[in-house]
Amino acid sequence: MRPKKVPAHFAFLLLAGTLLVSVAAGAEYVRPPPGRVILTENSQPPSHPQQVHVSLVGENHMRVSWVTDAKHGHSVVDYGRASGNYTSSATGDHTSYRYFLYSSGKIHHVTIGPLDPDTVYFYRCGMVGDEFTLKTPPAALPIELALAGDLGQTEWTASTLAHVSKTDYDVLLVPGDLAYADTQQPLWDTFGRFVQRHASRRPWMVTEGNHEVEAGMALPGAPDPFLAYTARWRMPHEESGSPSALYYSFDAAGGAVHVVMLGSYAGFNSTSEQYGWLARDLARLDRRATPWLVVLLHAPWYNTNAAHAGEGEAMRKAMERLLYYARVDVVFSGHVHAYERFTRVYNNEANPCGPVYITIGDGGNREGLAFDFQKNHKLARLSLMREASFGHGRLSVVNATTARWAWHRNDDAESTIRDELWLESLAANAACRQPQANPADDSWRDEL
Repeated sequence: MRPKKVPAHFAFLLLAGTLLVSVAAGAEYVRPPPGRVILTENSQPPSHPQQVHVSLVGENHMRVSWVTDAKHGHSVVDYGRASGNYTSSATGDHTSYRYFLYSSGKIHHVTIGPLDPDTVYFYRCGMVGDEFTLKTPPAALPIELALAGDLGQTEWTASTLAHVSKTDYDVLLVPGDLAYADTQQPLWDTFGRFVQRHASRRPWMVTEGNHEVEAGMALPGAPDPFLAYTARWRMPHEESGSPSALYYSFDAAGGAVHVVMLGSYAGFNSTSEQYGWLARDLARLDRRATPWLVVLLHAPWYNTNAAHAGEGEAMRKAMERLLYYARVDVVFSGHVHAYERFTRVYNNEANPCGPVYITIGDGGNREGLAFDFQKNHKLARLSLMREASFGHGRLSVVNATTARWAWHRNDDAESTIRDELWLESLAANAACRQPQANPADDSWRDEL
């Protein structure tokens, strides 16, 4: 699969600016001119797999997804622990979709397993084509979770993913905005080929952003919102009891870490399906067995940048109390193309039992960075670190009580740690073990 750079006159329309300057609280950093959008062509025969990626599904299974241009490809994955020696085989299903004049290839999804933890497997999709390798996550702590939001498919994105892969990790979490196709469906195909070298090796767990909506015009037969996203990036919503592909949850490290992927663009008020599902999902957790609770969503609830100001406020007002009383440890978001970390917060005030809120929408998208952090914003007193640079983050969960968060800025060929924080699980904090609710208001107990 050959990457193809967009001609300069076209790339100019897709990129914002020609010189990127950090607005971090620390020293100024001047970035070289921005990279261009990369369109990765298909070099495979029509029946051969392309756009291969893997995701977690259930306790010891993984889903392998890929696309073939040929409509007669087999939805089969052969796999084993040695190259070319496939001792197991699994059969799945396939789908396709139309978006006005565009017709997708055949999109295959196959669940393989049971798999041993922390083990390398060799696999082949559809009984033809290249062999791939994947590594399963560990069944116990420690575990390394990488995070990158608002990816796109640019030279910036390539730099971010190269830095992510330079050091081993177990799972990549993406809080929305993947391909930046924005109704141009071939860009979903180029994105799938662009990320294949990374997404075929480690599980990618994603949630939707605004660029996945792709709502068609209000005409008879117009495509449904999220059509391409849900067809291509199937996540384990059914396995987590979610009624929608737009939000779900999963366990990692044998249940020591519970990750909730919320949908910023699904209904979220107190009568919505998502709200009811979230309340049930959080209520079933035993924090003695699950000491770490992580949430991802797209539109940030706390944000001092002028970009997308206030867009997550309605969802925060509707759902924040559920997260607070469940003692969520950290909430990651994207949408704003910069990095920002808040102290532990609840209801716009510092609170030692609230989550740490982190915006990590700096994966490399074509729209450029969000520079306009507002010094006099009402939340500025709660914002401990903010910088408009591309990069990625790593949550290293060491044990039941301790985790390390680090944000790595893309300094060209190197990945530089610009922010670092040691976290104590709220489940291990005696002062936070019991919710401090208003005794006159027991409605939260019904929700949790």
